[in-house]
Amino acid sequence: MSESHRPPGTVIDDLARTLRRLPPSCGPVRLIAVDGHAGSGKTTFAGRLAAALGGAPVLHLDDIATHDELFEWTPRLVGQVIEPLARGESASYAPYDWTARGFGPPRTLPAAPVVLVEGVAAGRRALRPFLARLLWMELPDEDAWARGRSRDGAEQSEFWEGWVDAERRHFAADPSRPFADLLVRQCEEGYEVLPGPAGVAHPDRDLTQRDGPSAAC
Repeated sequence: MSESHRPPGTVIDDLARTLRRLPPSCGPVRLIAVDGHAGSGKTTFAGRLAAALGGAPVLHLDDIATHDELFEWTPRLVGQVIEPLARGESASYAPYDWTARGFGPPRTLPAAPVVLVEGVAAGRRALRPFLARLLWMELPDEDAWARGRSRDGAEQSEFWEGWVDAERRHFAADPSRPFADLLVRQCEEGYEVLPGPAGVAHPDRDLTQRDGPSAAC
């Protein structure tokens, strides 16, 4: 089917089929990271991709980070999630409550064939050895942050000031986008998926798809 006649929704469906065919990367799990700037649409995209994967588990890094550890959560993630999945076991982690400023009751993350981890720094250096693919939401930082600020409202303005500085420092020291296998761009209707900086060097990772002729990116 030509790209110009591709019906809406098939980009994510085709991506899901591609991800299912990958070899496992973390024990029996194909761990897929969805990274990008805060406000870039990671959570929405990951939810739609998980649905196309038949209800794949999704780990939100907002549940792992805390007010005091915006990016210093790697040991907790590895210990509570990565190591159990690598053993083929379900992971158990305590999600952080951003209102109560404390950890809540444990949640289970099964060692499913495909597991998604979404959030800023999902493709960080320490996690990349466990990833089957790294997807980057292709939206400039200032545009993403403006969208995030608009979404969260004035009451979160102070948090956003601190967050932007922390995110800048993180990506300056540990960038994800140069290692992305695929770039995901949200369009007026659906998504466009393109080879990323890392994927260009691997012909088997080539995937260029776009939803519908009306999806102007």
